[in-house]
Amino acid sequence: MRKLIGDKAFYKKVFAVAIPIMLQNGISNFVNLLDNIMVGRLGTEQMSGVSIVNQLIFIFFLCLFGAVGGIGIFTAQYAGQKNDEGIRQTFRFKLFLGFIILALFCAIFILKDTELISLYLHEGSKEGDLALTLSCGKQYMAVMLIGLIPVILEQVYSSTMRECGETVVPMIASVVAVFVNLFFNYVLIFGNFGAPALGIVGAAVATNISRFLQAGIVVIYTHTHANKFGYITGMYKSVKVPFDLIKKMMFMATPLILNETLWAAGIAVQTQIYSARGLSVVAGLNINSTIYNVFNIAFIAMGDAVAIIVGQLLGAGKNEEATDTAYKIISFSTVMCIGIGAVLYFLAPLFPEIYNTTDEVKEIAAGIIRISAIMMPVNGFLHSTYFTIRSGGKTIITFLFDSVFLWVISVPLAYVLVYMTGMSIFAAFFFVEATGIIKAFIGWLILKSGTWNNTIVS
Repeated sequence: MRKLIGDKAFYKKVFAVAIPIMLQNGISNFVNLLDNIMVGRLGTEQMSGVSIVNQLIFIFFLCLFGAVGGIGIFTAQYAGQKNDEGIRQTFRFKLFLGFIILALFCAIFILKDTELISLYLHEGSKEGDLALTLSCGKQYMAVMLIGLIPVILEQVYSSTMRECGETVVPMIASVVAVFVNLFFNYVLIFGNFGAPALGIVGAAVATNISRFLQAGIVVIYTHTHANKFGYITGMYKSVKVPFDLIKKMMFMATPLILNETLWAAGIAVQTQIYSARGLSVVAGLNINSTIYNVFNIAFIAMGDAVAIIVGQLLGAGKNEEATDTAYKIISFSTVMCIGIGAVLYFLAPLFPEIYNTTDEVKEIAAGIIRISAIMMPVNGFLHSTYFTIRSGGKTIITFLFDSVFLWVISVPLAYVLVYMTGMSIFAAFFFVEATGIIKAFIGWLILKSGTWNNTIVS
């Protein structure tokens, strides 16, 4: 048990990293919940159209997250060595790769918006105007693409700060942004304070305003505190990144980019498969996702804590301490998720009642939320395990462990259960989610092997 439970100093160190991230994600997800409710007040079609587009844009976010995270493995280990030039070079490459990803996804979304949204539109439930849902989705996407530009800057600056141990500033920027988003949603969706009532377009405009503000805060703070962030000095005097380092970073980042992109695409395909049961299922899944994200902030923050703390220990050559730290954080995250999942399970029927939608949607949402609550401890263990394996540079293993498993096991299972059986959406969703238990066993074996425990920077 001593291997799984830390002392007071240990948890103080972990919480110093995790709590700002937890607060940031908690406030962000709570405000996203309020945003989701506001859009939901417009109707099931509007809520479903926005949900479908956000599912598609989610693929872009995770592709970017994979690129930034893969390069960030080097950043965290350079930070452990206090090597500003190394951090500077990883920062430049993050920017370069980020804007390439942005250009690619914008081209796809602009040229194929109708086809992509239509993949989710099926007859199969009692309610829902599919043509209206498609129209709402296209309007929302057209405006949301503008806000992806500041997302690149914010992700590069904030991720580098976190990898160097600074988690408070990104948290403050995020908190300010989400409250600005909430205010402008209230103003622009419903036409308050004399503004025009723009509906879902207003929701997209509000999101874009908040994203530009969030990026502005982290960029300005970094450049005005060069004494604190030494790597920013001379950042833009050169675009030089050593070719040998580029090869190493791409070798490390490519599996992560593929993993995050394929994982997000796999989740989008699963949702598309479930949507064959009707628009009400799409709306129910949207409510579940929004509520679940409010409750999963603890294990998300623990994953970030593993990536930062263990990555820095590996960079400093403290490999044994890195292993000990990883085990303690993973066990703590899993125990927390047992308690949080229990709370979510019992509160599940209450959340759908705050949406202006049909009884069918509310019933589906409540059932799916309960299934997600049951699986929360497994997901908490998996999330921290994933970041532990990744921190030592074993990105090919994480690729096999995460997205390959999803595409080979979970997606085909969802297809079979939805299209080839008369199983209810609740049973199908449960069995697909339960495949995470198999992943958890595989993850435990990888952890015990110790193959992930590597220092990758010289």
